[in-house]
Amino acid sequence: MIEYVSVLAVLVLLNVVLAVSFNLVLGYGGLVSIAHPIFFALGAYASGLLARDLGVPVPLAIVAGGLLAMLSSVALSVPALRVSGDYMVITSLGFQLALVHIITNVEFTGAAGGLTGIPSAFDGAMRSPMAVVAAALLAVACIAAVRWLMHGPYGRAVTAMRNDEQALASLGRSPMAIKVMLFALACGMAGIAGGFYAHHFLYLTPEQFSTFASTALLTMVVVGGAATTWGPVLGAVLVTLLPEVIRFIDMPIAIMAPLQGVLFSLLVLVFLYLRPQGLLGGSRAGGGVAAWHGARAERRTARGAKP
Repeated sequence: MIEYVSVLAVLVLLNVVLAVSFNLVLGYGGLVSIAHPIFFALGAYASGLLARDLGVPVPLAIVAGGLLAMLSSVALSVPALRVSGDYMVITSLGFQLALVHIITNVEFTGAAGGLTGIPSAFDGAMRSPMAVVAAALLAVACIAAVRWLMHGPYGRAVTAMRNDEQALASLGRSPMAIKVMLFALACGMAGIAGGFYAHHFLYLTPEQFSTFASTALLTMVVVGGAATTWGPVLGAVLVTLLPEVIRFIDMPIAIMAPLQGVLFSLLVLVFLYLRPQGLLGGSRAGGGVAAWHGARAERRTARGAKP
């Protein structure tokens, strides 16, 4: 029972890191990309392979995985951010599906069978408690970093970019540079979380990073409250624990697995229509998807257009 709680705690905390980092892109940046889990995968596979095949110390391997995810995000963000809306979603989806396909068919990643033999970050009787503490420190560091970044001058520039790119450009700031930086920071955090995951659970499979993972991550941010500090944290906790509650229901696995995806999709739709600001978002552009939709509507109204 203690081991089960420890594993669940690590999953919750790593999902907090993922949700908080994705909130930089979707919530604060107002940019719709669904490829975030693939950077988690890049960090996980890179870290696992570096430690297993090249003998790189685990902490350095995790950092290297985060750097690879950060650099890879530039390869996606630079061309993808030149388009917007549906085109950006399609670009990010194609990037994710292509990398999952490569991971599934390349031998050195373990192909469809998964990557095994990954060195553990912690050993001994205190392995699980140490992992929980380390994951908690990582989550707190990411939350603090995002809060510090978004409540300072750079955060105000991000808000200006999200609400009116032309106005920001007229002040001499580059909206494109801010977007690329947001993607890099967010994907770097996801890559570090992926490396931690690899060295704790010691096994990776491509199915973990499919579009289902994107749906779950989107649910975390939207339900909790995009563009807020604690909304993604609450969303990550709820969405991670929800499948565990379903698991205790006496139901065939053939029904239980699709049911999770259906629930996540329904949650996103319900919150988008009934409470777009999420559970912790404010009512006046204080968070949630309504923060950037509302700001754009107010801007159009001020210019004399229909909201």
